[in-house]
Amino acid sequence: KSQNASFLPLVVDYRQKSAAAGRIPTNFLRRELGPSEKEILSARLVDRSIRPLFPAEFRYDTQIVCNMLAIDSANPPDVQAINGASAALALSDIPWNGPVGAVRVGLVDNEIIINPTRKEMQLSTLDLVVTATRQNLVVMLEGRGNVVNENELRMAIKKGTKEAQLIINGIERLQKSFGKPKRPLEPLPAVDDEIQNAVRTMSEMRLREIFRDYSHDKFSRDQAVSKTRTDTIDKVWSSYPSADPSVISETYNKFVKSVFREMLLEESRRCDGRGLDDLRKISCSVNLHKPLHGSALFQRGQTQVFCTVALDSPESALRLDPIASLDSGMKSKNFFLHYEFPPYATGETGKIGPIGRREIGHGALAEKGLVPIIPNNHPFTIRLNSEVLESNGSSSMATVCAGSMALMDAGVPVQEAAAGVAIGLITKYENNDTKHLEDYCILTDLLGIEDYMGDMDMKVAGTRRGMTAIQADIKVPGIPLKVVMESLQKAMEARFKILDLMDESISTARTVRKDCWPVTDRLVIEAHQRSKLLGPGGTNLRRLYLETGVQLTSDDETSYRIFAPSEAAMHEAKEYLENLLKAEKIPDLEFGAIYTARIVELRDTGVMVTLYPSMPPTLLHNSQLDQRKIAHPSALGLQVGTEIQVKYFGRDPVSGYMRLSRKVLQGPATAMIRNLDRPAAATAGTSSGTTQTNDGVDGVKS
Repeated sequence: KSQNASFLPLVVDYRQKSAAAGRIPTNFLRRELGPSEKEILSARLVDRSIRPLFPAEFRYDTQIVCNMLAIDSANPPDVQAINGASAALALSDIPWNGPVGAVRVGLVDNEIIINPTRKEMQLSTLDLVVTATRQNLVVMLEGRGNVVNENELRMAIKKGTKEAQLIINGIERLQKSFGKPKRPLEPLPAVDDEIQNAVRTMSEMRLREIFRDYSHDKFSRDQAVSKTRTDTIDKVWSSYPSADPSVISETYNKFVKSVFREMLLEESRRCDGRGLDDLRKISCSVNLHKPLHGSALFQRGQTQVFCTVALDSPESALRLDPIASLDSGMKSKNFFLHYEFPPYATGETGKIGPIGRREIGHGALAEKGLVPIIPNNHPFTIRLNSEVLESNGSSSMATVCAGSMALMDAGVPVQEAAAGVAIGLITKYENNDTKHLEDYCILTDLLGIEDYMGDMDMKVAGTRRGMTAIQADIKVPGIPLKVVMESLQKAMEARFKILDLMDESISTARTVRKDCWPVTDRLVIEAHQRSKLLGPGGTNLRRLYLETGVQLTSDDETSYRIFAPSEAAMHEAKEYLENLLKAEKIPDLEFGAIYTARIVELRDTGVMVTLYPSMPPTLLHNSQLDQRKIAHPSALGLQVGTEIQVKYFGRDPVSGYMRLSRKVLQGPATAMIRNLDRPAAATAGTSSGTTQTNDGVDGVKS
């Protein structure tokens, strides 16, 4: 059913199925729930690849559903989803100017690889998805790189565009054999020439004055354009009462867009007074709030982003679901970025609820731009939170700039600073022939209105050595490679200028510690102290966390990692642990001496005894309990808590086991009996001058 919308109501859904990987979801219902972040990002990838090729006249509700039927451990499925959606649209009766083809491009040892496997991707410094249409026209770019050189990036885009033609040819052959005839397009309602001329006459001069008034900011310019719209619609409608006000409004909107684009192409001067290659005014500051581990404010024109860094324990790492782990090759992430775009950032009111698709997409792009500069062996989990305070274009690239400075302010030893910039495009062409552009201009540091009125939004992030993230949203049915290469060159030049300005605020990671920074240490204990450290059911560790905020994580049975939110908390925790593990002085046992032992456990093989309170129980074997042969200690009437006398014969020189015997004492007393459990109650014995041998005494483990 056709809609009276002024845009294409297209919805793309991408669903990962656990069954496709032979798995069962681990949630309570054991079935797939709402879309995950990976599903949303993949759906956006498909949407951006196919949307530019729909005719302007097509305004039907359209839904593309990409269901994962099977997934192996070698090939990522998102590129197949783009090609599958392209093939489905080509075979359908939907009018569409496709098909498109998509490939993933990797870079291993300076060699470009098309559609690399997951194993190859682990070695690759580039992960780039290129969507192209006929005649080598680029429709969409999305990628990340481990500081990839600009020349290598250009080669990868050219190679990907060329390889995509093979997929396009295959889909076209499939379409010729099995495709449905395309349905006829219903033309948009024709607008009388008189109404168009009236709209032009009443608004053109006012619009040109508005776009030439460089004193306007975003809000005053929007208000002036809106006031002109209201006046124009009222006057035209009063002159032509039979005309539909919605038709007049849409005619005005199209005219505003044409005037804006014509002025840029004719004058090479933008609505805020800048030249095509000029940056907006940039200001930076760091360490704004002392309690924060790291913070930075980056302002570019009327785009303002505040980033904060939180350092936490490794246990706070983001765990990925099984399908996302299989797709990405990672089980968890110790660095992640959260991007927030509240309504007030654009001077509006609105409901603040669950994070939207746009925020997820922008946050993922900014995260890609910063991941390569994060050291792999950092001891903490890093959460970077981006709060967009004001937006007038390119807030995701401002997040990269602010995030890089906030990481350095938090003492994270980043390899080098990263920055990002958005590049726009205005084109002029006829009959959807974007291969042969009549005219075009490339805009550096895109404004919000230029993004809305223009044909491309290319975001490029990187360092001085190369690219770390790229995303190109193209609104026309593809652009030539020549324009893409020029845009990359403009982005690189702008990035260097931004990095120079950022260096004035902070250029390297902070080395002087802040009081609020977390600290880590290690704790090594004896194996027998483990139960004392943990407490019943781990109560000691829970109490330590509640009282000090300090976490202990076990590496093995005797080694623990300590994470403390501050130096003061670490001192408090160490004092707590020292008191907890304070060892009583172990008495020096005398060879041949007789000691009072307390039975703490009966076993089939003997009794477990202790000579002093903090001693780990040791086994006194049945063969050393009595001169007679016994099968169980209960035959002698022994019970838990009973005290008996034993003779100490040192430790076995080979095994180190303690050797005790009760059997050898079933004769005249030969030494003083020492009660180490109650020192004051030691009893004296007499020595007969005879020597008791330790023949037949077995070694038992202490």
